[in-house]
Order: sequence, then structure tokens, then C-alpha cells
Amino acid sequence: MDGGTRVAEVLVAHGVRTLFTLVGGHISPILVAAKRLGIRVVDVRDEKNAVFAADAISRLSGIPGVAAVTAGPGVTNTITAIKNAQLAQVPLVVLGGATATMLRGRGSLQDIDQMALVEPHVKHAARPNRVRDVIPALEKAIRIARDGVPGPVFVELAVDLLYDEATVREWYARQTDKPDKNLVEHATSAYIKAHLAQLFMGTDDPAILPPRLVVPAEPSAKSVQQAAELLDGAARPVMVLGSQALLRTAQSAELIAAIERIGVPVYLSGMARGLLGTDHPLQLRHKRRAALKEADVVLLAGVPSDFRLDYGAHVSRCRVIGINLSREDLRKNRKPDVGIEADPHTSLVRIAAALRGSRERSGWMATLREREAARDAEIVTMAEEEVDGVNPIAFFRELDGFLGDDAILVGDGGDFVATCAYTVRPRGPLTWLDPGVFGTLGVGAGFAIGAKVARPDAEVWVIYGDGAAGFSIIEIDTMVRHGLPAILVIGNDGGWTQILRDQIVILEDDVACRLERIDYHVIAEGCGAKGILVREPSEIPDALAQARAWAREGHPVLVNVHIGTTDFRKGSISM
Repeated sequence: MDGGTRVAEVLVAHGVRTLFTLVGGHISPILVAAKRLGIRVVDVRDEKNAVFAADAISRLSGIPGVAAVTAGPGVTNTITAIKNAQLAQVPLVVLGGATATMLRGRGSLQDIDQMALVEPHVKHAARPNRVRDVIPALEKAIRIARDGVPGPVFVELAVDLLYDEATVREWYARQTDKPDKNLVEHATSAYIKAHLAQLFMGTDDPAILPPRLVVPAEPSAKSVQQAAELLDGAARPVMVLGSQALLRTAQSAELIAAIERIGVPVYLSGMARGLLGTDHPLQLRHKRRAALKEADVVLLAGVPSDFRLDYGAHVSRCRVIGINLSREDLRKNRKPDVGIEADPHTSLVRIAAALRGSRERSGWMATLREREAARDAEIVTMAEEEVDGVNPIAFFRELDGFLGDDAILVGDGGDFVATCAYTVRPRGPLTWLDPGVFGTLGVGAGFAIGAKVARPDAEVWVIYGDGAAGFSIIEIDTMVRHGLPAILVIGNDGGWTQILRDQIVILEDDVACRLERIDYHVIAEGCGAKGILVREPSEIPDALAQARAWAREGHPVLVNVHIGTTDFRKGSISM
């Protein structure tokens, strides 16, 4: 029994069926053992994309995703992806290889203080020092990743904990079995033998424990009643749901029923996008700021009052019901009138059951619906504007009519993705993936890989800005090698447009904002995928149909759309 096998056995026991990685000698025993035990090993071209893929599979399955990366640069390459998961509150496990336990700090290959580097960005970091400690360290890490506010965890695994005992002893024998040893060499030999005795002491223990059931934090009866009374008395209530409300991935039907019983206008954000389908009568998508400022009661479920709510200014004139697993997020910038530090899903179900009855609010809903219709009409008008190339609004209106009920959308970019968010309607629960509050560019390919592994029969569409595509386009090779036929759509306008808009107006300079309209479809073909170029609006229907046909045949597809510039997103930069 080697440590690599122990790691793989723990993963199997916790329901992990896929391991994302980029190969390295420090972690090879984990990969080999995982494959032997039936875990699918998906190797990527950049370590951060292994973590992004683990992030996506965690969001879609409810089981923490796992990425294994090699020591040193392998670990450092994951920091942005780990931080993204921390801020998005996604439970995942990063396994980091490391130098041998005896060689720490002695200048061995790729040896750095990984724990100091990673600890600020994870819920928990562990470094087992004996083979017998590997199982409990990993079990504890997985438990912590899911408990309370979910988040990433890190387990550093030294190379001499992962290989079998005979191989490790053979490595050290070169120092211990020298003939004619001098006094220093005798002392060194004795020290190494003692260290090995500790390293392998009790290697038959402990046994792998069954996974512990994670019980969501429940709201108090008093807070539920207070929230229900506020909603019962509200004439102009609004509800905003964020990603945290979707942590119980298998019970979305129960959440939808609770929202319908509460019966107030709803705005969805983050992973909650798509929860109510495309045309639910309670769902609103436009003019949220105006609705919040006119509301008398606002329910924020899994949504902090951060920059997205203008640091609380959007809800400064109303009573606020806040529901959040995080005490810090619950009170950020705007302390709620009723604060519920608990699972949003459970809390909404309890509040719905506690309501006395539905109040007449048809006038309020009519006002919001009128604004919604007016904004939709504006979008239709803007979609008809002629631009140099394809109007991005028109493209997304076409895509929205084309998508099937199984479509999963991955957003990776600024201007192009934000336009998509306002014009394309996610089809159902857990069908929209974006980085979250960190606003990280580069999540696209990793998220698509994880999504396609989690839901192989779904049609996965990556909506790429051409700037964002540069971070991960090489992962098309990974999709080809592992049979993951995602469809990647690049809005190619040759620039960092979201930044360019305001930089030109405020600073009167486009420095560092211009790109070239690269033939991204040719890059895809070079990786073994299919490529399509779209330059005119008339080419859109055939391009979408061809992309779907090729994807169904098992080919990843990249659609390179030459888009023009509109004023749809003017003045939208966030600070």
C-alpha cells in the first residue's frame, strides 16, 4: 500500500469520479492509483485550468471537485483559480505535490513554502508528515470544504508519502548504506533511519471512514417568523437570489416551489441564473437598481451588499431581510433588519411555509413588468443597428432562439459576456457558469471541461471575449484528447472592449486595449477540433447548426464571430 493509493481510495469513498491534473513526478502515484481504481483522470495544459474544471464539476454535481498538481510552479499556477473558488464559495480540493519530507528547505527541486503561499486563499490547509496521516488529513479537508461557508482546501503531499515503502527506502539507501562511513555519515544514516521509521510507522492504520453527512445551517424559528411578517406586510417587495441558494444542487424543485409561494418579484444572479427557466412570471432581468430603490422590503438570499448593490446604496431606503451562510457577507456594508445566518435554501423554504397568505401586489408587478418590456424593446432596437461585422446583440438573440433545453452556458469575458447575460436566457437550474465576484478572466475552458464531464449529454457553450480566450484556448487540445465536445463562441472585435470604452472617454487613450482579429478558428483546427468563421449576420444560423452537428459527432467546435461595437454596455465598468 502506498500513499497514492490511499489518496485515491479516499476520493472514491467520497464520490469523486474525476480527477483533474497536469502530470508531474511528485504526484504520479496519485494519478496511477486513481486510474486503477476507476477514477477518470483528465489532464489539462495549465494547472489553473485543472482547478477551474474542479470548480465547475463541484458546482454542477454537489460533490467537491478535485485537482492534483505538482510541486512548486504547479502549485503557484493554481493560486488565481483557488482564490476564485474561495470568493465564489465553491467547495473543492487541491492536492499539491511537494519535495520529500526530509528535504524541505534544503534546496531540492521545486521546493518552496507552499503552505504560506496557499493558506490565505483556502478554508483549510494540511501537510501530513507520515503515511498514516494521509487518510485522516484528506478526509478532514473534504469535510471542511463542504461545512459552513463552502470553499477550497489544500492538502500538501510530500513525494515520499506517495510512493511505496520499498521505493522510498531505496531512495534513502544511497545515504544510509555507504561503506566505510565516517562519524558524520554514521550520524546522518542514523537520522535517516529514524526518520523512515516515523514515516512508515503504523501504515496499516487508519481505515477510511464513510463520508459524513453535511447538514446545512438552519435558521431560527424567530428569524423565520420575523422575515415572514416583513414580507406579509410589504407592498413593494423584491427578492434577489445569488449562488449560495443553489448549493443543494439536487433539490432545486423544492427551492422553486418556495419562491413561488413567497410570490414576490425575483432577480437571479450568479449560479442562480436559470433557476426559474426562461419565462417564469416572477422573474425579472432588467432595471434591478430602480426596483430595489423603490422597494419597501428586499430579501437578499446569498447576496452580499458589495459593489453589485453599490455597497448597500441600492437597498438603503428599505427594510432588508438578509440570508447568508457567511456572517461577514450578511452584514457587509448594510446590516439587515432581519439577519439570518443560515442556508438560503432551507431558510426560503421555512419562510415560505410561515407566510400567512399572498398580498395583492398586481400594481407593483405591473410597474416592474412595464419597465422590463420597455428594456426588452430597447434591446430589440439595438440589435437591429448596423455595425462593422456582426451586431453582438443580434447574435445573442439568434443564439437564444437556437439553444436547447439542455444547454449549459459558460461565461468568460467582459463586454461580450455581459451582453450575453442580458440577452440570452439560461434554460434551467445550474445552466449558467461564470467566475463570480472575483471577475476572473480565463475560466472558460476549465469550466467547460468540468461541465462536460459532469453532464456529458448536455450541450456546453463557452461565451468567450477575444481577450479572455487567450488565457485558455490551448485547452481545446484537452477537449479533443478526452472527447469533450464543447462549443466555444468567441466574440472577436480585436480589443479589450469593456476597458476600452471608458478608458477612451476618461483618459483619451487606447493604450494596451487593442488586439488583432486572430484566426481563432484556425487555432482550433490545429488542435484537432472544428473551426467556423462568421463575418456577416446572414452566416449565423448555418454556423450554429454546423457547430451543433459537429459537437454531436464528438468534435469540440470553435465559432469565431467578427463582432462590431455597440453602445449597449457603455459606462458599465465596475470599480
